[in-house]
Amino acid sequence: METLQGYPYFPIEFTKDGQVSNPTQQAALLAGLRQAPPTDLLVLSHGWNNDMAEAKLLYDRLMAQFKQVLATPAGAALAGRTFAVLGVLWPSKKFADTNLIPSGAAGVGSPVTTALLAAALDRLHGTFDQPGADQALDAAKKLLPTLEDQPTAQAEFARLLRSVVSPVETSPDVDASHDFFALPGQQLLAYLGKPLPAALLPRPTPSGPAAGVGPYLNGQQAGLGQFFGGIKAGALNLLNYTTYYQMKERAGSVGSGGLRTVLQAVRKQLPKLRLHLAGHSFGGRVVTAAAAGPAGQPPLPVSSLTLLQAAFSHYGFSNSYDGTHAGFFRRVLTEGAVSGPILITHSAHDSAVGTMYPLASMLAHQVGAALGDAHDKYGGMGRNGAQKTPEATEEPMGAVGSPYVFAKGRVFNLNADAIIQDHSDICHPEVAYAWQQAIALP
Repeated sequence: METLQGYPYFPIEFTKDGQVSNPTQQAALLAGLRQAPPTDLLVLSHGWNNDMAEAKLLYDRLMAQFKQVLATPAGAALAGRTFAVLGVLWPSKKFADTNLIPSGAAGVGSPVTTALLAAALDRLHGTFDQPGADQALDAAKKLLPTLEDQPTAQAEFARLLRSVVSPVETSPDVDASHDFFALPGQQLLAYLGKPLPAALLPRPTPSGPAAGVGPYLNGQQAGLGQFFGGIKAGALNLLNYTTYYQMKERAGSVGSGGLRTVLQAVRKQLPKLRLHLAGHSFGGRVVTAAAAGPAGQPPLPVSSLTLLQAAFSHYGFSNSYDGTHAGFFRRVLTEGAVSGPILITHSAHDSAVGTMYPLASMLAHQVGAALGDAHDKYGGMGRNGAQKTPEATEEPMGAVGSPYVFAKGRVFNLNADAIIQDHSDICHPEVAYAWQQAIALP
């Protein structure tokens, strides 16, 4: 049996359409849990780590912090509990703009060149599910030399990019996807290529892991690649949004499809086993979709849900974000999918989530002083926490040993500005401690 930091570890791979890739992995999970039943199963999902080795490294680092905190007096609340880990491995893809990739090489504010766009299009081969997607990317690449000067090339570039994803959403979000498909192509690039107001340009942090990266702070956001404005900047943002849209859909399919099926089998075999779902970035959508399930089906009962810098709308759990509509995952709360608490880490330093959702604001032509923050219709969970959600409360993420008063059926937005300095900067003892306190609720 494989282990992770001494805990039984069961990796399960999923296909692009959300199905279990290797049934023997599911069989190994069920057999392992049957032979040595733990009290708690920790279900972990990565975000855009395309490489399975990267995903396992993330899980190993998280569990190292978990084990370290558990061995201190602060871990006493979990005395007598035993744990196993299910590692979700799904085919995600990094963004076209390297500013959105942890340790990306492109500098903030760098002008967008034809060579940069060509390399971005090449990197996206194999990303999209629609038939002929790679051929469409190649055709878009041929348009780059005339993109700035020819409106017909701009319209065709947008058409080709939109052709690589399906307009039929299976995992909706408050993300301006209607505008993405409905706007004329030339207008789409123009909106996404508008330079930001001066007040929204990035400022480097004075110190810390994110120094010099230009994170999203007090209304500023980084990594859009369009600070100089123009059609090429709009094209790069269109590539990023198209990739976001595909990964959003795939994350929903993996969660509500294959992962949910696996966890239902686990629940059937061990009905008293506590299930704790935790996801980073798009993995937050994976695990939330697993708990919510498809429309018309009852939710999957789980003991806790932890979202680490989650990449979905900050209205995902809202009862009414616009006076009429509830968030797509509202039923997780209303139908009692989570018997314990829902934890959401959010940070102003998350330049990735602070980029993806402002792209939606640009698509909707709603760029203003609140771009991407808690007052923006198109803000992200990992940037702002759950908004317009009556069950949610806001508090700072505390030091190890801090008293948390988590409650069942409630949402806790943990402001991690002082701890999480970048989108993937989640492996901290403070994060592990908060997670354990949620797990500890009976």
